[in-house]
Amino acid sequence: QVQLVESGGGLVQTGGSLRLSCAASGRSFSSSIMAWFRQAPGKEREFVAAIHWSNSGTLYAESVKGRFTISRDNAKNMVYLQMNSLKSEDTAVYYCAAAPFSLVIPTTPIKYANWGQGTQVTVSS
Repeated sequence: QVQLVESGGGLVQTGGSLRLSCAASGRSFSSSIMAWFRQAPGKEREFVAAIHWSNSGTLYAESVKGRFTISRDNAKNMVYLQMNSLKSEDTAVYYCAAAPFSLVIPTTPIKYANWGQGTQVTVSS
């Protein structure tokens, strides 16, 4: 049974920072792609960032490029999302997700088979 558990969400002011964590368990993630998605009220789930577990290749949505950084710790089976210069439009529930290895990092939710329960991030002005 694959489990992904997010933590680190909360309330932060505009311009502030948060670091989200995703703990992965249940199987080896050595060949997986790990990603963060987010979903704001009334909107579709959208891609934020992803990282190849094995080669650390990364991909970011244009809206977060330069502000967010995704990283992983293979030994601990952890994935992180460092979020800086937060804006009100970053407010959403953030989800960790895992997909099978592929050469091209997918950005659509349907490509990801495993999901965490989500963690709320609220950015207030």
